[in-house]
Amino acid sequence: MKAIIWTKYGPPDVLQLKEAVKPTPRDNEVLIKIYATTVETGDCEARRFKIHNYLWLPLRLYFGLIRPRIKILGQQLAGKVESVGKDVRLFKEGDQVFAPIGAGFGAYAEYKCMPEEASVVIKPDNMSYEEAAAVPVGGLNALHFLSKGNIQRGEKVLIYGSTGSIGTFAVQLAKVFGADVTAVYGPTNFELVKSLGADKVIDYTKEDFTINGETYDVIFDTIGKSPFSGSVRSLNQNGRYLLANPTFSDQVQGLWTSMTSSKNVILELASYRTEDLIFLKELIEAGEIKSVIDRCYRLEQIPEAHRYVEKGHKKGNVVISVEHNNT
Repeated sequence: MKAIIWTKYGPPDVLQLKEAVKPTPRDNEVLIKIYATTVETGDCEARRFKIHNYLWLPLRLYFGLIRPRIKILGQQLAGKVESVGKDVRLFKEGDQVFAPIGAGFGAYAEYKCMPEEASVVIKPDNMSYEEAAAVPVGGLNALHFLSKGNIQRGEKVLIYGSTGSIGTFAVQLAKVFGADVTAVYGPTNFELVKSLGADKVIDYTKEDFTINGETYDVIFDTIGKSPFSGSVRSLNQNGRYLLANPTFSDQVQGLWTSMTSSKNVILELASYRTEDLIFLKELIEAGEIKSVIDRCYRLEQIPEAHRYVEKGHKKGNVVISVEHNNT
């Protein structure tokens, strides 16, 4: 099979299209023929491994101290089940599925084996493979944090970083939960955030939400760039500050804030649960939420896609379409 192989840390050109061994499913696994995946910011961070915090050593040991131990990046996929192990009961050949892969990566390829008990779910009927591949990581992260925030109908929720892969789903899900949503966006993204259902919008280059006099029940920072102290001050009593990408300083300040005030800071790794992906699927099929795709590249163009994502201006998701010339 064809795959994008990663053999050393560095710029996008370290990602090379090569032939790799097609995997064979174990007894409890399904073999998925991948039709689409995405390039996430986390893929770029892993590839270049420029991490300047206390997680450097444990993450470097996990990925490989001298060179990458994991050879194929890619965190989510959509495709078709090609074959199943003898103990698999939930899926059959031909099922169209989508799934997050998690820390094991491996979606930059034509095929991937996954255990049936992993978060593999039948793809929404009203989505293409490209649209479905953009759902698991952003959608599950958004759902995880908003659920932890225990949003009640009518509460005021601010989404900081509302146009990324997590943010675009967060805006839509907050509206599903009945919140009054304010979306903080960049100067070219007004139409996008309005199309997602935001009630109010703030261009961060023109207005600082922490000093405009507004307060919120929940502030969800999807990208780790909101000012910590100003955000906490902008919370109502018993407000919740959700941080999807916290720094070490955020973690220290968050613990202290939660211990010494009525405001709660929530920062943790999102869990990828099958029931949550099924919930997202049901919302998609009901027309409540959708994926946002910025650009689409072919498998061999993944280095170019990495260069684009690293600019930091993507809207929603950058999708990779995987063609199979033997079918």
